Amino acid sequence: MTAHKGASRFNIAAIALGLAFLYLPIAILVMYSFNDSRSVAVWGGWSLRWYRELLHDSAMLEAAWTSLRIAFLSATAATILGTLAAVALTRIGHFRGRLPFSAMIYAPLVLPEVIIGLALLLLFVAVDFDRGFWTTALAHATLTMCFVAAVVQARLIDFDRSIEEAAMDLGCSPLRTFLTVTLPLILPAIASGWMLAFTLSLDDFVIASFTTGPGATTLPIRIYSEVRLGVKPETNAICTLMIASVALMVVTASLLSKRYAVSEEKGAALGAPV
Repeated sequence: MTAHKGASRFNIAAIALGLAFLYLPIAILVMYSFNDSRSVAVWGGWSLRWYRELLHDSAMLEAAWTSLRIAFLSATAATILGTLAAVALTRIGHFRGRLPFSAMIYAPLVLPEVIIGLALLLLFVAVDFDRGFWTTALAHATLTMCFVAAVVQARLIDFDRSIEEAAMDLGCSPLRTFLTVTLPLILPAIASGWMLAFTLSLDDFVIASFTTGPGATTLPIRIYSEVRLGVKPETNAICTLMIASVALMVVTASLLSKRYAVSEEKGAALGAPV
């Protein structure tokens, strides 16, 4: 009994240390974004001063807007391609070339980002494609497509195929069955994949540093270039806004998933035989 209590205390302490290691630096960053002092090492009281200053930092705001546009476009493209890839891997079966196709889809999950960024850079140079906004968006779509495919494929594996078969028995074509039956049921997984791709694109630094060009400086690259000269209070403010945005997306996704699960349970209860 004593050993069990000791193990429980050790587990609690390990979890607490792990959470502190992960989230204490973020908490300090958020707290110092409200610091009235210009020095990030001296606390000068609570203030929204640096959020107001951020509104006049045109370079930082332009980088943030560029990152948001790239993240939206790349996440949308990655969601479409990743969903189609997941459908092909789960519905077509053992077609010729399935193994190489699957390996190419999921390769970015295991390859270092430096290798992916360098490979894409060599590709854009070889085809004489000027680096900038679109090359970064294409690179991020390539990186995040595999994450969308993994999320959607996991949903399709557990999908009840009898619903589709019933729709086709009633006269629906395969395309209409997918659009009206399958797609609405896997939409939460697709939305989760899109938000994951959006967050990964917004956060990426390594691949963007290889594929970006003049006029397409992303927010992580801008922050890194300024941090090398010293941490500015405005940097804490923009990072806090990014954290809040990502947290809002996570909470929204959780609420939507919970609401969808509740609606599925109610539908199953109503359709259950008495």
